[in-house]
Amino acid sequence: MNLDLTGKTALVCGSTQGIGLASALELALLGANVTLVARNEEKLREAVDTLDTSAGQLHRYVVADFADPENVKEAIENYLRLVPDVHILVNNTGGPSGGPIIDADPDQFLKTFQMHVINNQFLAQAVVPSMKRAHYGRIVNIISTSVKQPIVGLGVSNTIRGAVASWSKTLSLELGPFGITSNNVLPGYTVTSRLDSVLDMRSKNSGKSKDEVAQELQSSIPIRRFSEAKEVAAAVAFLCTPAAASISGINLPVDGGRTESM
Repeated sequence: MNLDLTGKTALVCGSTQGIGLASALELALLGANVTLVARNEEKLREAVDTLDTSAGQLHRYVVADFADPENVKEAIENYLRLVPDVHILVNNTGGPSGGPIIDADPDQFLKTFQMHVINNQFLAQAVVPSMKRAHYGRIVNIISTSVKQPIVGLGVSNTIRGAVASWSKTLSLELGPFGITSNNVLPGYTVTSRLDSVLDMRSKNSGKSKDEVAQELQSSIPIRRFSEAKEVAAAVAFLCTPAAASISGINLPVDGGRTESM
């Protein structure tokens, strides 16, 4: 099985913590040159130093604020003047605050759409030309199992994650002839800061302790535990390898079997 990413350059968003950082670590271990993208430069510097360099990889970072799509566009354009060839794009952006969809302010939908769909579009438009030149490209979007089974209490997130899934599927149809794949990885309940905020929200709404809420959620997962970020990252990294060249346009849950749909 060819899992070698030596000589490939990966752009990983939201990569100073959680699933984004775990994905960057895995890609580096497979030999990729990794560029981290996030808004906090201090954390980016710290994260870059944790990436494997045993195969001579050269790692970088880009400071960009995903709350401002124009800033993201400008930052990536400047980066590509320095590093013109990108083979892997991992889109990963934190989700919006929770709450019932009927109570959501319309502005929440607009802001979340910009953070996820518009930023993804800017990034794809920036890097796809180099993927076409190389006849090798991997676009992986880290979204949510909500695209298969909406999650109660995450109305805005459910809506926008579904839009990202459709965007990715369309990309897979358009870019397949150029050796470029586009896939979605769907984390379930994963040990990250995002899960912590979900536990806080459910604890507040239910009057139960966070531990009680966590135990209830874990009991709904066939493997009876939350996933680790590195387990989701393993799926992300595999989809970026030569071995996954025929896998495109899919939604891959990494959720311990919790999603009930096929």
